[in-house]
Amino acid sequence: SARADFAPYFYDNGPYSQNGNLALFSLSEDTPVGTQIYQLNGTDPEGHEVRYGLSFDPGSKEYFRVDPISGNITLIEKLDREKQDSIDVLVSITDGISKVVERVTIFVMDANDEKPEFQNMPAIIDVLETTPPGSSIYKVEAVDRDTGSGGSITYYLQNPPFSLFTIDRHSGILRIRSGEMLDYEKTKTHFVTVIAKDSGGNFNGKEQFLSSSATMTINVIDAQDTPPVFVGTPYFGYVYEVSMPGSEIFAVVAKDGDAGNPNPITYSFDEDEDGVFSINKTSGCIRLVKHPVFLKREIYNLKVRASEVSPEGTLMDYTVTSVVIRVVDLNNNPPTFYGENGPQNIFELTMYEHPPEGEILRGLKITVNDSDQGANAKFNLRLIGPGRMLRVVPQTVLNEAQVTILVEDSAAMDYEKNHFLTYKLLAVEIDTPERFSATADIVIHLLDTNDNAPKFALDYYIARIPENSPGGSNVVTVTATDPDSGPWGEVKYSIYGSGADLFLIQPTSGIIYTQPWASLDAEVRSKYNFYVKAEDSEGKYSLAEVFVTVLDLNDHPPAFNDNFLEKTMVIGAPVKIEAVDDDAEIPNNVIEYAIMKAEPNINIFDINADTGEIILKSYIKSMAIIQNITKQRDTTWSLVVQARDRGQPSFSTTAVVKIDITEATQLNGGPLASFIMQSRNKPLQILGILAGVICLMVIVTVIISTATFMRNKKSNRILPNRRVRRRKQQQSWLKSPFRSSENSGDKFKVTEEVQEPEPEAVMDNINYNNNVSNVVRQSPPPPPPCAPFLPPPLPTYVPRDRQWAVPTISATVAPKPRKKPVMTRQDTVNKALVSELKLRLEQKRLNHQ
Repeated sequence: SARADFAPYFYDNGPYSQNGNLALFSLSEDTPVGTQIYQLNGTDPEGHEVRYGLSFDPGSKEYFRVDPISGNITLIEKLDREKQDSIDVLVSITDGISKVVERVTIFVMDANDEKPEFQNMPAIIDVLETTPPGSSIYKVEAVDRDTGSGGSITYYLQNPPFSLFTIDRHSGILRIRSGEMLDYEKTKTHFVTVIAKDSGGNFNGKEQFLSSSATMTINVIDAQDTPPVFVGTPYFGYVYEVSMPGSEIFAVVAKDGDAGNPNPITYSFDEDEDGVFSINKTSGCIRLVKHPVFLKREIYNLKVRASEVSPEGTLMDYTVTSVVIRVVDLNNNPPTFYGENGPQNIFELTMYEHPPEGEILRGLKITVNDSDQGANAKFNLRLIGPGRMLRVVPQTVLNEAQVTILVEDSAAMDYEKNHFLTYKLLAVEIDTPERFSATADIVIHLLDTNDNAPKFALDYYIARIPENSPGGSNVVTVTATDPDSGPWGEVKYSIYGSGADLFLIQPTSGIIYTQPWASLDAEVRSKYNFYVKAEDSEGKYSLAEVFVTVLDLNDHPPAFNDNFLEKTMVIGAPVKIEAVDDDAEIPNNVIEYAIMKAEPNINIFDINADTGEIILKSYIKSMAIIQNITKQRDTTWSLVVQARDRGQPSFSTTAVVKIDITEATQLNGGPLASFIMQSRNKPLQILGILAGVICLMVIVTVIISTATFMRNKKSNRILPNRRVRRRKQQQSWLKSPFRSSENSGDKFKVTEEVQEPEPEAVMDNINYNNNVSNVVRQSPPPPPPCAPFLPPPLPTYVPRDRQWAVPTISATVAPKPRKKPVMTRQDTVNKALVSELKLRLEQKRLNHQ
């Protein structure tokens, strides 16, 4: 029987879903091509496999492509909302038998991808120059096709602080800035650049602001607000003795100051000069009316008025100028220099030094004139004087000219070189047989300015001062000069810098001296450098650097770490002692060593004077030789060693060195003794092993005590009091780690006995340093008998506060028994080993400190 087939269908998952049937789907126009934007999703009631399709209306642009199996839709064309804000798409689903087609609309959403576009730009605007400030002169319009904030436009002017105009940010209305006026005579045209900027929007995932610019031209329209202006002033005319009545003497020219729409000009005389001259009202031409023979004066000063004529024919604004007309005779007059009050041959001027180059010396009002006519009145001007500081203009004159003197070399006009300058101004006729000439003296008095900074005699100063100099001692004197005059030439000195704390300077003399409280010490710091500043009254200054060297004096004697030193010497190996001299420089801190005395009196030692190494004399090869020399088994020497520096004066210090001599033999104290002998160069390793053994013993003791306490508590018994009787002599609980099965380690046993104190034997420290008076030596009381497990810590070594003490012989590592046991050869070796370990430990601690 036939079964019914149902058509497939799409899922409708809502307008914001990314899969379904594209219903109410929207897409931003800045979506990149190739992006998967959607997935068609549907099903078939019978469960058949479905295929998807996508098509467009005929003639429409195809923006998307669909995968028929997965339903993924991919963008294949660039979107542009401004051209097309929605796209109609036919989506289909089929199960192979039935096909369902749906029409859907995809909305294209806006992105900020469009710039504002001006609608009425560029523009040309005509504005009358009398337009009041704040007036509206134009409205700028721009359109942005984007929507939202991307389509909202704000207007700006480029370079607004320098513009005569302002624009409303929102309306685009252009106005004349408040307080400003247009002026046709200054600027006829203004170019204003307007910027239209949107309010920003999203584009490709980022905030983007777009803008456009356009330039408008503003033409200023002239208004009648400026009087006429004469051209080519000042005016000079000449009447020659051969001139005839009616001849042209001079022509004045005037123009309307309002150049945009000028009015015609009419000319007239303000004052009638005895009817000698006439002027053409239109052309401004001045003519001679009478014959030169009848002229009564040599110079005529005419006042000429130029007036504007309105279109109605009325006179408006006017300007008056002077026209000087000279009556020229035969060549019987030389050139003449004139001042403000007539002929003058000395001109004086007072001015500041170093005027700007090209500046006119306006205080010199000089006019040169030759009363002759034509070639007789043509002459040259020359300026004769020091250097090429000044230049005269013009160099060639016909009849008369205003003499202008310009600055040519500003640097040469220096008050410090010349307080005044004298020049000769020479005028010599050119083409006349007589070659008449005239001279005038020009005297320029220069005034000083503060154009110089103080200058040091040296760029840097080197000074040396002994370290024992008292506070307030002079170090060096610096000198700076300022060639300026008056207060500008007064120099004040000051110092600054990281090295200037210990020094002062006298502000006026430049003497540098130490602070009253300063104490110089070459051992603490031997080099100082700082800057010295020389400054005038207006703050101009220069710098120099000062280098101060503190000279070292031999004020420290050599010093040993201790005045009593214990050393163990193995035959064939040296023993080194070392003294330190706190002086800073050689030879004050160079030390020489010498043996001053030996006890026993037989000296079997040599000492290296430079290194302090003590060694047996070359003929001593064994202990037997030493015992044969001394006739005794005790091989202990006490040497008085002197350390002397090479300074002037020389200081010296002595110390007692106790040396135990032994041979390099193998210990018979068992494996542990052998290990110690092998590790004698590593005292920290030996101390670590000893500390570990002690810790282990403490832990075992604690465990045993805890176990005993718990047992008694568990038995719930009250223990009777026990009377503890102390034996007169009891072996210490601290067992020596050196004990071995052969009992040979008993020699290293540390014991604690109650004994009466033994009288102390004191050995005086022989010191030949009689020239050191400030060293205090005190003999502290000997330490009480004790038996420390470890050697005592090395005392802190403070070079400057050293306390010299005479050591005593009674200080030992362990208390002595009442009877001194017989010292065997093996005991001597063991004692030497312990002393050497102690010495190495002290040296390592000193190095760590």
